[in-house]
Amino acid sequence: MSETKVDSVNDPVTDMSVNIAGVKFKNPVIAASGTFGNGTEYNGIMDISMLGGICSKGLTLTPRAGNSGIRVWETPDGMINSIGLENVGIHAFIENELPFLRQLGPAIIANLSGSASDEYVKGAALLNDSSIDMIELNISCPNIKDGGMAFGLDSGTAAALVSAVRRVSRNKPVMVKLSPNAPNLAAVAKACVTAGADALSLVNTFKSMAIDVVNRKPVFDNITAGLSGPAIKPIALRMVWELFEALEDSKVKIPIVGIGGICCTNDALEFLMAGAAAIQVGSATFANPHTMTNIIDGLQCYMSENKINKVSEISIRK
Repeated sequence: MSETKVDSVNDPVTDMSVNIAGVKFKNPVIAASGTFGNGTEYNGIMDISMLGGICSKGLTLTPRAGNSGIRVWETPDGMINSIGLENVGIHAFIENELPFLRQLGPAIIANLSGSASDEYVKGAALLNDSSIDMIELNISCPNIKDGGMAFGLDSGTAAALVSAVRRVSRNKPVMVKLSPNAPNLAAVAKACVTAGADALSLVNTFKSMAIDVVNRKPVFDNITAGLSGPAIKPIALRMVWELFEALEDSKVKIPIVGIGGICCTNDALEFLMAGAAAIQVGSATFANPHTMTNIIDGLQCYMSENKINKVSEISIRK
């Protein structure tokens, strides 16, 4: 399928905005956590104000130095990362990073992670009193030994954490970032919704590994790490589709944000047609910092050419 042209269209008829759990995004294109820093890294390189939203780096209650050894490994159609949630900590983020992010224009989503339930809860309480728009509860990171993905593999464990965070996050909607590595993704998703999730995002990276054949040892100190990039897109798309259908069958109405190998307008359109209310772009930004703005222009062109007035009307023809 050829790529949709990305000439910018100034068409006041097309409504690109989306509403996710009460938060308005000017368009459905969001910078994914861990791939956009906290905005400063791309300021001046691209027009950040065009984005619908920005997800912060994965935040923990206290600062983390991240993993030792090699952290990024290129694959034929993507990359494997073992960053290990390196971040400045929630207090420093709120004090030093958030004021700049708020000036940029897009909605701000704080990606929250932790090694234990009480860390998540304390972090959520701090974020609840900040000026962020939404919390993305990361229960799917495969790059840390404790916490992270461990909370997202079992429906009972996931529900307990979501419920605990929901109790202290009274002012901010909670979007739960799901793991593609969960044995029963639909069960985990439904448990999160029952526990109080306001939205769901998927997928995070796939657990993977690489071996250094010269030195005959695993590339990463943690042995396994997270695969992202174009290689995972067909699988991520299938998972978004299946989850949307499963929730529809259960009469569960909740926004889904699609993630995974989105590199161009057609990729974004596929996720929107599969049931996603919005999309996050991650690894593609490393290769081309203008990927997200190109997708925004391309979506607007597609809507204008196909006489689609609202981005929420983009769906598969049945």
